[in-house]
Amino acid sequence: MATLEKIRSKSVLLIVVIGLALLAFIIGDAITNSRNLFGEQTTVAKVGGTKIEYNDYVKKREELNAQLENARRQNPAQFANYDTQVLSQMALDQLMGEALLDQAADNAGIRTSSSQLSYYILQQPLNPRVNEIIQQLNVAGYGVSTPAQAYEIIFNPKRNGVTEAEMAPFQKYWVGMEAETAQMIRRNTYQRLLMGTVRANDLDKKALYNDYVGTKNVDIAYKPFGNVSDEKYAPTDKEIREEYENVKNNYKVDELTKEIAFIAVNIAPSDADRQAASQLAKQTASALRSNDATVNKDLRKEGVVVTHRQLREEDLPRGAVKDFLTSAPKDSVEIVQENIQGFTVVKMGNKKMEIDSLQLNIVQVIGQGLVAETLQGLNTGVSIDSIASVVSVDSVFVQKEQWIPLFNAQGATGALEASQVDSLLNAGNKYISLVSSPQGSVLAKVTSKSSPVLIYEYDEVNYDLKPSTATVSDARTKLEDFLVANETAKLFAENAPKEGYSIRNIDLTASTPAVPRMAGMQSFYPDSRQVVRWVMIDGKPGQVSHIYESKDAMSPALYAAAVLASYDDYTPLSNSDVRSAVSDRVRKSKAGEELMGEYNSQTSTIETAAQAMGVEPRNNATFRFSRTPQVRDAAVMGQIAGSKPGNVVLVKGDSGVYAYKIESENTENFPYTESQYEQQYFQMINPNMGEMLKGAKQYKNNIYKFEAGD
Repeated sequence: MATLEKIRSKSVLLIVVIGLALLAFIIGDAITNSRNLFGEQTTVAKVGGTKIEYNDYVKKREELNAQLENARRQNPAQFANYDTQVLSQMALDQLMGEALLDQAADNAGIRTSSSQLSYYILQQPLNPRVNEIIQQLNVAGYGVSTPAQAYEIIFNPKRNGVTEAEMAPFQKYWVGMEAETAQMIRRNTYQRLLMGTVRANDLDKKALYNDYVGTKNVDIAYKPFGNVSDEKYAPTDKEIREEYENVKNNYKVDELTKEIAFIAVNIAPSDADRQAASQLAKQTASALRSNDATVNKDLRKEGVVVTHRQLREEDLPRGAVKDFLTSAPKDSVEIVQENIQGFTVVKMGNKKMEIDSLQLNIVQVIGQGLVAETLQGLNTGVSIDSIASVVSVDSVFVQKEQWIPLFNAQGATGALEASQVDSLLNAGNKYISLVSSPQGSVLAKVTSKSSPVLIYEYDEVNYDLKPSTATVSDARTKLEDFLVANETAKLFAENAPKEGYSIRNIDLTASTPAVPRMAGMQSFYPDSRQVVRWVMIDGKPGQVSHIYESKDAMSPALYAAAVLASYDDYTPLSNSDVRSAVSDRVRKSKAGEELMGEYNSQTSTIETAAQAMGVEPRNNATFRFSRTPQVRDAAVMGQIAGSKPGNVVLVKGDSGVYAYKIESENTENFPYTESQYEQQYFQMINPNMGEMLKGAKQYKNNIYKFEAGD
């Protein structure tokens, strides 16, 4: 009762607090783009009760972006054309998988022990952030090479000659990494447990073994349907509907799906664009031959790019560029390439003999107080192998006979500055300080050097031909005129081919990263994510979009879409791909029935059946269940597996008509290895952990509600 009286006495205060909270909620809703006041305005996606919130989604997407940029720096050739449109859904998929794993691990009561944490950080690092910490320590001048060394200097700074303040940021980062690693261990533990539930029992393993050792000698004749005549076996609407009901489960969808008719207009340079590029090539060559001997800002505005190159002779690009450089006098200029992609102009520079690599002994010293002592020791006879013990084991790290490339296939590496190379070569077999900072120095000495090689120095001027603004504008005007005249999805789909537009029917969901170029392929039209957003958020069946434009300057494209249908249970028979597939099944079934009747009277032997089919029989083929390439239909394979030796059997499959006769049954003598069939069972089941975690829970993807519109 006392508690109740306290609540009553403070009722006015509670009303004020609730009112302020409600006001803040309403204001916040307006700020977040006026999303549904009583909806999940910050939930990007959810499976059952597991939600992914917007802030977590943004953080993960930024993290993936950073990883991609790092990958591009390290391997530009491989990642230069990586489609960033996939990152949003990739971020969401990763977060959902992690959230479902965390929830499952919580429900199972899984925890991370301190010994596990120590092992997966210090001995076998599970988290890539451990290496990031080591790298950052080295960048800051604290030489460490193992997680244990990193932990030592971070959490015992005074013992290692550094201050608490210097290590404070690293301590904070390490603590965060530990928490993250503990979570990763929990997830991995549950994942192993979950995968461990997919195990074969003794009957499963024995059945797989019996399927392998149990063979049949079978005579087979097979007549594939091939291209079945549409006119001869034309299906009726009733037959198509009935067959669709039989196979309807094959077309079940997990998310709201919208079928669109899609137009992509890829804009190529016009004849006028190509002529202008040819004139630009001549102007560029003339500018390089002039007194200024350079490309002026007006040419650069046109898209001309100048690159100064220094390449070894062996690395010169083959073809016209190399042919010109190896014979051209200094300051000569030539248009070495001109085609529909653009042009290349080269101006010859100097030829010189240079060393392209140095072998160094490198000694990294932590703490400026030890630099002079270390340098003196190395230059007065102390070997690199023993310098650490002479000075300080924990403060000196050595790399012996390390080759440093000064040139590679792309040109000068920049690994060492020219002044550093000169200093090393002129040091007279002595160690010098290459890099110095308040945290220490890097000392080095030349132990060997490569023979000089011929280096070509030249300017390469490139121009990539792209459609002009006028060309893009003309294509846009034509497409706009078409959309004005065809404002409904029906007119859009019917009249596009008449206007010369190639049209595709595509199924989209909120989980589609962008408009796919081909069905089942992870390749997407550039900048087409906004098309999917319009379709999933705004597009209603029958509506036509406005024009969307790819921002790829080199390969501009225009897009337009019309929504044909929307469904969230099964892809309907009205879908052109579904109707085509079902109609094809009906045609083949009708053709099979006719062929069965035609061949039925001629199956006294496999030879007569094969002759009637017009094919060559395969006699005495060894049949193993699910391992016989001569049988392509699962139902026929099952029928043969269950048959006994006897007469010729005629059967209709999905892909053709089979005649088979089992001559004998055999059991081969192979040893039974339990582990082998355990593994085969797992491979056959091929469990999908994501689907196992999701189970029958409903999936709701709101990702496009958080995308910027246009």
